[in-house]
Amino acid sequence: MGRIIVRLDRVMADRKIGLNELSEQIGISNVNLSKLKNGRISAIRFSTLIAICETLHCQPGDLLEYTEE
Repeated sequence: MGRIIVRLDRVMADRKIGLNELSEQIGISNVNLSKLKNGRISAIRFSTLIAICETLHCQPGDLLEYTEE
């Protein structure tokens, strides 16, 4: 079974934006954003994904990667 790798940390580094700033701009807690960034989640709301993409000016494919194991 494959898995999804979250690349949010890479996109944030490319955009030079920190966790606190991004969490304030998209309106979710630092804790939840940190869990997302570190791949410790099992689901993400489309509204959250949209907010991240709008703020970071990226596509969902920039944030998520599928890999076979």
